[in-house]
Amino acid sequence: MAQERIDKLLARQGFGSRKDVKKILHKCEVTVNGVRCTASDTHIDPDADEVCVDGECITFVKELYLMMNKKGGTVCSTKDGEHETVFDCLEGPEYHAYETGRLHFIGRLDIDTEGLLILTTDGELTHRLISPKNDVSKTYYAELEKSVDSKEQAEIAEQFKKGIEVPRDGREDAFLAKSADIEWVSENSARLTITEGKFHQVKRMFLAVNNKVIYLKRIKEGKLSLDPDLAKGSYRPLTAEELDALKAE
Repeated sequence: MAQERIDKLLARQGFGSRKDVKKILHKCEVTVNGVRCTASDTHIDPDADEVCVDGECITFVKELYLMMNKKGGTVCSTKDGEHETVFDCLEGPEYHAYETGRLHFIGRLDIDTEGLLILTTDGELTHRLISPKNDVSKTYYAELEKSVDSKEQAEIAEQFKKGIEVPRDGREDAFLAKSADIEWVSENSARLTITEGKFHQVKRMFLAVNNKVIYLKRIKEGKLSLDPDLAKGSYRPLTAEELDALKAE
């Protein structure tokens, strides 16, 4: 890793703003390779130099990769005057990474949609996952207002597979959805896998076949599945295996 200023690196690790770090350098025992450091513009190599704050050595993380189980009622937005945002669920270094503008989510979910939300500081990964040309799959679990018998289930599956015409929704234009796979769980619930992310797409696709989604949860993105043990509104870092699966897309 190239050398960077110590105030920038410590700020990224959650020690506050760079102004806060400047105060820490003067008030606390900050050492670089055992030597006291007070200058905020000191350049260090985070891969090679040992940095400690009050005796606790810092492991520098270049990028953050988080899995969140988004809860209903939260919005995918940086700020919202009426509702809690997904970033309000964060604390510590993760929240600071958001405050400094580095942390963002991949693929917006509606306010009432729950489930898998990936947050990262890796802009290159984000671009790859959301690029339409890469056709990264997203799987949702949907509960429907009306029951669907086996005959109609087969008809809907065929329509979705061929690519269904989705009508205009307010200011959102009509579009022809790409081929999608549906797996029926029951007469009024299904798992739908799509490879694009139009506005309210899953809800609009079911409206196009005269049904309404009353509950929606994203359960998978690419090869990455939502951890079933992750509580609503909670998050955790991706494991090495999960990150490899995500980057393999």
